[in-house]
Amino acid sequence: MIQKDLSELTNEELLLEGKRIKSGNIVNAVLFGVMIGVATWSTVKYGLGIITFFPLLFIQMLLKNNARKKAFETELKNRNLTL
Repeated sequence: MIQKDLSELTNEELLLEGKRIKSGNIVNAVLFGVMIGVATWSTVKYGLGIITFFPLLFIQMLLKNNARKKAFETELKNRNLTL
């Protein structure tokens, strides 16, 4: 599914997007913790290597989701909406 720009969404669609973002925050937090844990464990067990840095690459994707959340909050504020 192609994501529309937040400014193109109707108020109802924006509120639905907010619910998706909220539910995704918990999943992102768990994934972030697991990836940091795997990278730490790998470093302690095997030293620096590809297994250490591979999970850290996925953290960038999680941070991109955080940027979308901030844009969403700004759009909510611009439209004077609340969840």
